[in-house]
Amino acid sequence: MDKKNTRREFLKTTGILAAGTLTLSAFGKNPIEASGLLHNVEFKLEPLPYGYADLEPYIDAQTMEIHYAKHHQAYVDNLNKAIKENNLGHFSIEGSFAMMEKFPAAVRNNAGGHYNHSLFWKMMAPKGVETLSVNSDSPETTGQPGEKLMASITKSFGSMEAFKEKFSAAAKGHFGSGWAWLVVNAKKELEIGTTPNQDNPLMSVSAFKGKPVLALDVWEHAYYLKHQNKRADYITAWWNVVNWSYVDQLYALAVM
Repeated sequence: MDKKNTRREFLKTTGILAAGTLTLSAFGKNPIEASGLLHNVEFKLEPLPYGYADLEPYIDAQTMEIHYAKHHQAYVDNLNKAIKENNLGHFSIEGSFAMMEKFPAAVRNNAGGHYNHSLFWKMMAPKGVETLSVNSDSPETTGQPGEKLMASITKSFGSMEAFKEKFSAAAKGHFGSGWAWLVVNAKKELEIGTTPNQDNPLMSVSAFKGKPVLALDVWEHAYYLKHQNKRADYITAWWNVVNWSYVDQLYALAVM
């Protein structure tokens, strides 16, 4: 596969097709119906791949509903508003990330919020049940990382347990709102880091850069109803619903 097609496949899998005029949703399959903006097509909040209560008891139903239907919807609505107000008729999310310093704060915050959450929902799945893979209708199961990703985790961090400890420490230690990430960096190595607010490692303005493989939302609205101020309890619970089949696919495409 040549570099152009490899990049295209990576962007399709992460949910964004940067063709200059079209942006794919993390859930959409039809480009015209997906959450992109092509002429008069607006970004849309796509359906969750599971029900609000399906991640119980690890992520409670009320939090999921508010997080998805209120917070994520607000990012979508405000992104559409910012695009219209700034006359960005051919806006591409991934394209904007590469030159984010040129866009107003409303675009940065809401494009990041929509992209980050679109990834986050697919990085989770009900524990012990089948879920659909990103690129096909074939059922795959959650559980542990695949062989190649596990080997890379062991090489980079020593063991799966050590990786979880380091990732959890980064998530717990991040001050204020933001995200914890596992990325493939420029050296094709796994790296853990965090970003503030709705920034992500693809943005030109981010000090921490790489291709996202795993992400955890550490904004308080992601856990406060169930865990109050106990972010550590939320992080511990979240490991039970990581969709490793999806993460494996992101990793495989990121290292091509």
